[in-house]
Amino acid sequence: MMSREDPSQIDHIGLVAEVKDKLPTEPTITAMTSMLKMFADGTRAKILFALYESELRVYDIADILEMSQSSVSHQLRLLKQSKLVKSRKEGKEVYYSLADDHVINIFSQSLAHASEKPQ
Repeated sequence: MMSREDPSQIDHIGLVAEVKDKLPTEPTITAMTSMLKMFADGTRAKILFALYESELRVYDIADILEMSQSSVSHQLRLLKQSKLVKSRKEGKEVYYSLADDHVINIFSQSLAHASEKPQ
């Protein structure tokens, strides 16, 4: 994290080198931006919100969002490929949920940030 020292007292050359050394690799940056693009679609954001609230079946999500099951399935497939959503089978039913605590935290923080009132 960036220092809040007096700017005239900062070793900018050293600071630049330190930050540059900490930059993620290109594959990591690509994975991050691909994941964030999944959040940038309104339909997928609504699906993620529904799954943030509860584990659901395709039929449930389609009903909540008033969409066709095939449209929901297509979006869920993209979200699974991006490792944001996971599924589990129970008999003939498939239940979907957010993939892990990282996704839950990212979604929760995004929701909180978007809900903040401007100062």
